[in-house]
Amino acid sequence: MDKYIDKLIDSRWFMKVVALVLAMLLFENVYDGNQDSAVNVPQDQESETIANVPVKTYYDTENLVVSGIPETVTLTIEGPKANLQQVKTQQGFEVYVDLTNAEIGTQRVPILIRDISDKVEVTIDPGFANISVQEKVTREFSVEAEFDSKLLDTGYIAEQAKVEPNKVRITGAKDVVDRITYVKAALDVKGPIKEDVTTEANILVLDRQLNKLDVIVEPETVDVTVPIKALSKTVPIQLVENGTPPSGITIDSISLGEDEATIIAARDVLEKTESVRVELDVSKIQNDTVVTLPVIISEGIVEVDPETIEVTIKVNKNEDVTFSNLPIKTEGLSEQYNVTFTEPTNGVVNLTVSGSSDIISQLSESDFNLFINLSNLDTGNHDVEINVTAPENIRWTLGRETARISITEKEV
Repeated sequence: MDKYIDKLIDSRWFMKVVALVLAMLLFENVYDGNQDSAVNVPQDQESETIANVPVKTYYDTENLVVSGIPETVTLTIEGPKANLQQVKTQQGFEVYVDLTNAEIGTQRVPILIRDISDKVEVTIDPGFANISVQEKVTREFSVEAEFDSKLLDTGYIAEQAKVEPNKVRITGAKDVVDRITYVKAALDVKGPIKEDVTTEANILVLDRQLNKLDVIVEPETVDVTVPIKALSKTVPIQLVENGTPPSGITIDSISLGEDEATIIAARDVLEKTESVRVELDVSKIQNDTVVTLPVIISEGIVEVDPETIEVTIKVNKNEDVTFSNLPIKTEGLSEQYNVTFTEPTNGVVNLTVSGSSDIISQLSESDFNLFINLSNLDTGNHDVEINVTAPENIRWTLGRETARISITEKEV
């Protein structure tokens, strides 16, 4: 028997059969082990963060106002990688706060999540919110335009602004609405301003400390018109003549195209400004002419209307003529006295007249009266001024301006 076993063991086919049986047994054990591992050995866990996840709130929006709930939260999710990826990609979940049975007042409520895979664990940050539930009220308020007068150009003022509509409806928590002190239409404009402003303005709702309040405004914007008015004054225009006319030229007349001008300036400047001026250099005038001159304003005046005016100049060519040996008459001498001219010895003097040719051509000796006033003079020798009465619009020059006379008593 032993020989038979030994011979069987030495057989090559026997060994192959034994090896096949052992291989089959080993494969079965390995397969069962793998099956057990798939069931009992956990896969690797991973985590992901999802930021800025919006929070939905459920409450009676018709009658209540809720504050204190964060707009977004951050989620940290843990689980198998495949599940995490699915959650991040699809984001079919909802983060919410359930206040359907909330009562008025302050309270601490949990922030919840639903419709998310049960194969992941979720951490919400923050997980709770300290909220305030208030009664919702709606009231009507008048709107006041908020305009910065510092934007006005110098010399301009803003009149009463017009707001359309001038009232708005404001809805919010009762305690917040009770704190409303100012409802303003804030104008977003730039200066300097010197024309009417018409713009759409956002409504600002503020408390007494000018803190912005969280309320709903209907409408959110209004139309605002701010009339802008110039501080103005009408003053006369004065003509200032510079220089003297050229030789042989007489200025017959100067007329201004405008007698008055309107100036714009700050109030204190207007109060002390009495006139504006134009300056005419008559030394360059040769003929009748019309010139355009700027209206000159003093410091502090920002605008003048008109800025320029036309000035019309009429001239006459001058002509000189000399009337010789015009007698000097005496006035005021008592009848008891005699008068004798010492210089000029014959009591006559030359008179040279200058003026426009049309006037000079019509003059004669009879148009001039030369005299000396001897009133209150006693006997003796005296130097007396020679007076001249002459037509207007001419210039005249005496050959001498005084006469030397001698007063004596008449013989009885």
